[in-house]
Amino acid sequence: MEEKEKKPLKERLLSKYRLVVLNEETYEERISYKLNKLNIFLLSAFIALFIIITTICLIAFTSIKEYIPGYDSTVLRSTAVQNIETLDSLAFIIEKNQEFINSIGSVILGETTENQRNNEAVVARVDISELDFKTNINDSILRKIVEKEDRFNALETVSPKIKFVLFSPISGKVTSGFDFGIKHFGTDVAVPTNTPVKSVSDGVVVFAEWTIETGYVIIVEHSFNLISIYKHNASGLITQGELVKAGQVLALSGNTGELTTGPHLHFELWNEGNPINPEDYISFE
Repeated sequence: MEEKEKKPLKERLLSKYRLVVLNEETYEERISYKLNKLNIFLLSAFIALFIIITTICLIAFTSIKEYIPGYDSTVLRSTAVQNIETLDSLAFIIEKNQEFINSIGSVILGETTENQRNNEAVVARVDISELDFKTNINDSILRKIVEKEDRFNALETVSPKIKFVLFSPISGKVTSGFDFGIKHFGTDVAVPTNTPVKSVSDGVVVFAEWTIETGYVIIVEHSFNLISIYKHNASGLITQGELVKAGQVLALSGNTGELTTGPHLHFELWNEGNPINPEDYISFE
């Protein structure tokens, strides 16, 4: 059997073929195309190139690219940065709120803070006998000159003065005073039940709830990092978050809570997380 001779490549590519579509039942010719291998190759290459260009355009100029794993757009990156900044701000706010809640908790429970313990640890005692109180002659002469000048000065000094007045929350007999040694961080004032309890200054109510040990407790935050506390009340007349004015009635005194020994108001003042003696600033009688 003789082998067929291979035709040249150009002749094979240009060899003509006919693509015919027939009706299966009647064998009627419907469509007919004249083709060769070169046309088929060029048509296939054109279709493939069209598909590639279309795909690239869809990815480059539409939002489909955002669904490709590992690819992020400028919008996504800016959104991610904004989310990180928002998360950082929220974390900072939560931390500050937690510190505030912890300080309020220590005030309610009557506990001293770490700040106060550190301040107590560094307090040094000074022996007055070791101090030198000798008067300097030059200082005395200068003081006399200044006193003479001020005597004829009709104008007051223009230095700013800040006055912060605390009103008495209630009037009555003080039965137990401030004693840091026994952790009694307030003043007990004996009064009849249902006596009005007033706010010592303008502020915002940060706590107004019932507690087992001290009954109905109200805590008000004032300016200058000052907090006032009113315990053993019979009932409250304000709610948490409410703004109050100096002298406004907050509650009615009572005899509530496990730690009470009779109708009275237990009043406390705290400054920057440390208890201070209310009688140094307020007269209860």
